[in-house]
Amino acid sequence: MTYPTEQVLARELGLPKVEVFESVGSTLDVAHERAAAGAAAGTLILAEEQTAGRGRQGRSWTSEPGAGIWLTLIERGDRASLDVLSLRVGISLVSALEPLIREPLRLKWPNDVYRGAGKLAGILVEARWRGGDPDWVAIGVGVNVRVPADQTRAAGLESAGVSRNEALMAIVPALRRAARASGPLTDDELESFDERDLARGRRITSPARGMVQGINAAGALLVLTSEGMAAIQAGSLVFTGDQ
Repeated sequence: MTYPTEQVLARELGLPKVEVFESVGSTLDVAHERAAAGAAAGTLILAEEQTAGRGRQGRSWTSEPGAGIWLTLIERGDRASLDVLSLRVGISLVSALEPLIREPLRLKWPNDVYRGAGKLAGILVEARWRGGDPDWVAIGVGVNVRVPADQTRAAGLESAGVSRNEALMAIVPALRRAARASGPLTDDELESFDERDLARGRRITSPARGMVQGINAAGALLVLTSEGMAAIQAGSLVFTGDQ
């Protein structure tokens, strides 16, 4: 299923501009180019295919044409919210998708969404700065519709009967709400994350060795280690026994 026209998407989503590409290296790269040229907050970049998608810590990946939602949303975020924006986007993403698939999703700190045991979506937030404040924020999201053939630890929306366009129309308003929120995570957001926390109560070897106790309002991962409670702001989760 192809996307509606750019004009139709912009009108139905209430956005200033939407650009849809057949193939790009990364929607994040296009978004940064557009933002540097003055693109308005709410500008959405979509691609049928990415040949050099970016993940955290320099990881790269490709996406099959039409197999998922590959997007970047340009926003003008505030400095106080950047540390928790990836988590806030994840919480908003599952709130938008759960009513469609009619089953609970799970969140893996700091930026992944799981359906069952498979990764359904990933989030990458990048900011560009002017002095001490963010000039713009690019919110990159990838959601599998079909499960990639070469990935054994992935999940998709197709098996739940959810179309790509239906998911897109639910996701984008949720991302915009997350981007407009300010300050640390609220009690409601923390509760929402806790209900879906993939790691809470599990032992990990990275970014620290111990047992996960959840997250705090600043977005830090709380890990009970042999030396006490640690609050870790960055890193990737590796569970005990994972290769």
